[in-house]
Amino acid sequence: MKAFTIDSERNITAYASQQEAAGAQGDTQTFATAAGLQGILKKLPAAAAVEIWNSMTGVTPVKKFKDGATAAKRIFAQLQKLGGSADDAKETAPAAESAKRAPKAKAKPEKATKTPKAAKKAKAPTPAGSGPRATSKTAQLIEMLKRPGGATLEEVMAKFGWQIHTTRAIMSAGGSLTKKHAITVISEKVGDSRTYRIAK
Repeated sequence: MKAFTIDSERNITAYASQQEAAGAQGDTQTFATAAGLQGILKKLPAAAAVEIWNSMTGVTPVKKFKDGATAAKRIFAQLQKLGGSADDAKETAPAAESAKRAPKAKAKPEKATKTPKAAKKAKAPTPAGSGPRATSKTAQLIEMLKRPGGATLEEVMAKFGWQIHTTRAIMSAGGSLTKKHAITVISEKVGDSRTYRIAK
């Protein structure tokens, strides 16, 4: 039976079995049912469920849930889509299925002008997913994520002065890096630190 852990940073990790989940290191809580998740959410701030939901792959962001039971059921149902086999164990919710869901870049051709001379001088269409301005925060973030070891959550927060939920949202499969630039970000838990990097 598939099981999950949630750590102090509210990162949820999927495991192939309850035994594997129970062996997870660090400050984590284990659950295998929606009711179990609801019990954990009761101990967290009211906004925690919304933060967890909005950081997940392929979901429509919400501002609040009707109640704790609804939040737990919806989050748990989404978690069932995470890998649970031996090969997929330890897959985390924010990065799950990001490669599958990364949108394909689509070119937006410009309309041809009426005069032949103007048509020749017209700039080539810019495809969606093109790189940001070299001086922008997004460009700086991409450079950090391209480093051999990527960048930790704390490094990114310190560099740009972002809150933790903002940083996670940007890195998620539904975030701006994927939507605007067609970049897949890989999220990994190394010890007590979460690291993000761009797949090559």
